[in-house]
Amino acid sequence: MTTDASHRSHHYQAALIWEGNQGTGTADYRSYGRQYRVRIAGKPDLLGSADPTFRGDAGLHNPEDLLVAALSACHMLSYLALCARAGLRVLEYSDSAEGTMVLRPDGGGSFQEVILRPKVTVATGTDLDRARSLHARAGEQCFIAGSCNFPVRHVPDVQVSEDAARP
Repeated sequence: MTTDASHRSHHYQAALIWEGNQGTGTADYRSYGRQYRVRIAGKPDLLGSADPTFRGDAGLHNPEDLLVAALSACHMLSYLALCARAGLRVLEYSDSAEGTMVLRPDGGGSFQEVILRPKVTVATGTDLDRARSLHARAGEQCFIAGSCNFPVRHVPDVQVSEDAARP
């Protein structure tokens, strides 16, 4: 990532290398692998493929999974930042996110929605209404969700820690 002098514009770079040429390139739809490698300077490579529906390797990440994961991670990071700034102590956070993509007859497709189901545990004494309401604000501040042309819904479950002795 690079940032310009005004700190308003952030630029990201990734190199993608197709690793699916099995000797004949894309001679026909069944003749090539869908494997790819993503390289981002200073980070481990990410190995991916198409979804198995599209002749990909089920054991590798596919772009659809990565989109849902990016939305989930971005929401979490936005939410945690908002809670920290508001003085709300989050002790645990997990999400069970899912997206729905619909294919068109022409072979294309698009996501129709992504639903995030964050399960959050907060410290004893936390204002639960405030902790719940910050999910909507996190959704508005998430850079990835703000870039999508489909709804990203949030169904949060916020609970107070049962362990009052937690730090």
